[in-house]
Amino acid sequence: MTTKSIDRSVPIQSALVLHPDRGRREDLRAASARLTEAVGLAEALDLKVVETLVVPLRAPTPATLLGAGKVDEIATIALALELDVVVVDDALSPVQQRNLERAWKVKVIDRTGLILEIFARRARTREGKLQVELARLGYEASRLVRTWTHLERQRGGLGAMGGPGETQIETDRRLITEKVTRLKRELDEVRRTRTLARRARGRVPFPTIALVGYTNAGKSTLFNRLTDSEVVAKDMLFATLDPTLRRLKLPGGRPAILSDTVGFISSLPHELVEAFRATLDEVKEADIILHVRDIASDESEAEAADVRKVLDELKVGEEAGQRVIEVWNKIDLLPPETRELLANRTEREDSAAVALSAVSGEGIERLTTRLAGLVDEGPLLTIALEASDGEGLAWLYRHGRVMTRTVGEGTDVLVTAKLAAPALAKFEQLRPRAFLPAAAE
Repeated sequence: MTTKSIDRSVPIQSALVLHPDRGRREDLRAASARLTEAVGLAEALDLKVVETLVVPLRAPTPATLLGAGKVDEIATIALALELDVVVVDDALSPVQQRNLERAWKVKVIDRTGLILEIFARRARTREGKLQVELARLGYEASRLVRTWTHLERQRGGLGAMGGPGETQIETDRRLITEKVTRLKRELDEVRRTRTLARRARGRVPFPTIALVGYTNAGKSTLFNRLTDSEVVAKDMLFATLDPTLRRLKLPGGRPAILSDTVGFISSLPHELVEAFRATLDEVKEADIILHVRDIASDESEAEAADVRKVLDELKVGEEAGQRVIEVWNKIDLLPPETRELLANRTEREDSAAVALSAVSGEGIERLTTRLAGLVDEGPLLTIALEASDGEGLAWLYRHGRVMTRTVGEGTDVLVTAKLAAPALAKFEQLRPRAFLPAAAE
């Protein structure tokens, strides 16, 4: 009950990658750059890309997406090159995918299917596997019309008057629905476990910092550099899928929790955005978000726009009271004069970016110093909490820097702490009467 996909039992399959160029004005990325990215995705599945094409597409054809002449042309190429797979860097409807496979006589996989294949291979944790399987079932449910050749067959009813029974396609849809329900139930259990883990971390006086960015921007390399870890870091799209958390020691001795998350990509399939909300909750709970950019890429601005779009969908970032710093990574790949210019632009304390190289280590000290300043910024406050208010005390440890904690008069606990402006505003809403009259220095 699965759709056609890349045959993993075959070591290498030859592929043609084509990008339908719709010529959207709002698209910041050139068609050639999108084609290059699609080739990278195909190679991430160990496909041997033997031919690439950019196909101008003024108006999509309902039956095949591409025009009849282009379909015939690609059929000739597929036959001449003895292709195994054609990758279409666009979303195909089930009917379009079926018709193209019939015309080209090869497997056809669209952008969503390609990314789902990669995620299925890279998922390592139980949560990751559940999320990928849930996304795949949602994708496959709409493609049952082309999966079976016997959909008209019916299962007989019970007894003489049982009626025509259930068609095969109805059976398959029912089975998928049942499996989706079961997976969602299992995923809810995993999410509850992750929520409990986050609450446990919240009782420790560590702020949280999340790495986000376009896939292959260097997040995992930066993660390893900052935490002395050995997380898998390859020059490959979606080398990291499952979230990883480690302790980060900032200048001045205060530690933080750093999390590395799945990379984003343009036109990220809706099924994956929905399925991976549990993983991306790490970003929603972070005090500081580091948006890692490949500043040496010609598509850096377009990639950054795609990341911001996903963050907006998740309702995270500065509007949610989080601090966002852009990390301009891979400056070691830039000419010396450009590297110096970027360094000068980002050295100011009020700069919203830090230029560095996660590979060479250049600029890492600037980043950690900036993070330490953000963690400890704000006035020194004196706060009175009831001794039973463990939740309020835990919140202060999680979102600020608690300097001292002493027992006051009666049942009060006196806390001196530093809170950044967003955290201070939030705590004033939560505990408006906790601040003493002479709170700020």
